[in-house]
This record gives sequence, C-alpha cells and structure tokens, in this order.
Amino acid sequence: MNEFLTPKARRYASRRQLEIAEPLGSGKDGIVLVGKGKLKAAKIAIKVHLLAESYLREKEAYQRLKGAGISTILRFNVPELLGYDDELRVIEMTVVARPFVLDFAGAYLDIPPDFSDEVWAEWEAEKMEQFGARWPTVQAVLGAFEELDIHLLDVTPNNIAFLD
Repeated sequence: MNEFLTPKARRYASRRQLEIAEPLGSGKDGIVLVGKGKLKAAKIAIKVHLLAESYLREKEAYQRLKGAGISTILRFNVPELLGYDDELRVIEMTVVARPFVLDFAGAYLDIPPDFSDEVWAEWEAEKMEQFGARWPTVQAVLGAFEELDIHLLDVTPNNIAFLD
C-alpha cells in the first residue's frame, strides 16, 4: 500500500511546499506521514486514503469540526483540517498530543449505522474490554461527537488515546 500511496503524499507535499518526514502510522484506510513546512517548523500530518469513500467521510467530518471551531472534545485534542486534495485523496491536518481523538474515515455522518441490537451489543462488549474502566469517558466522547452528527465506529485505544 505504501508504494502506491507515498507518491501521492509527495505530490501533495510538493504542491503545498512541504517536506515529507517520518511515517506516523498506517492502517486499512491509508497511511499517515509527517509533513514539515519549508517556511515553518511546525509538524503536520498528511493522510493519504486508499479509497474514495473513506476519504470523503473523513474530509467531511474534519470540515464539520472546523466549521464548528472545534479543536477539542471533552479535553481530548482533535486534529484541525489544514488542507485537502480530492484528486489525490489527501487530508492535511495538525499533529495533536495526547489525549486525542483521531481517524474519522470510518465515521458515519448525519445518520448512525443501522446495525442490529446484537451487532451493537457485540461492538460495545468489545469496546468495554478494550477500554476497561475508561469506557464511560469514551462513551461521553462518542456522545459529544454524536451531537455533531458524527458517529464514530473505529473506536480503539489508538484512536481515542488518554494522557497516560
């Protein structure tokens, strides 16, 4: 996947006068690389999506957050949208420190997914196991996003990370 997506990140960076640095992560939706401004020292994240559907969901979620002026949700940092490119399926955003909420590629916007009660119960049991005693806090964060009609499903300790 990297051999296909990294050139897109480089093209985007070139257009925005950025330099590509180390990778931040990768997953089923794409790759994330550090970008550095040639004129600024600040680090930014460049996420290149494999599929158009996940790119469009994530872009719209970030646009919604930016339009609402949101950079934190219940003291969890949320990356701010800096730029995007529909052709390359790239989103440029700020790099945030813990605690944070990341990755909106799997989010449902406006309408929550129509899963059966059984599927929801299995999902919640898995999340309760992953987060343990922190699950009530995660539920509050999810509720705050739902108030913005952003319904998060890709909920893991990597995407909703606490300070410690």
